Amino acid sequence: MLRYLEQHGLVVPGRTASGYRVYGLLELNQLRSLKQLRRRFKIELRELAFAARLRYEPELRAAVDNWLAGSELTALDWEQRKHERLLAA
Repeated sequence: MLRYLEQHGLVVPGRTASGYRVYGLLELNQLRSLKQLRRRFKIELRELAFAARLRYEPELRAAVDNWLAGSELTALDWEQRKHERLLAA
């Protein structure tokens, strides 16, 4: 689990010269608060990793925002856009 967290940038410990992970007070607090966050909101690590990607990848965030906005279309809006595309072709 710790490797997964590090791989996805959720908790990144320091490293010794020989490559061993070193968890300081900051990382231990992050792990503790992560446990509380997961318990409180009943979320999986993969969901949190995706949320982190949305924060750090603007193109992905824009694509998801556009998709969500499109999923809020009413049937009338959808028909209007369909006719606009047909006229443009």
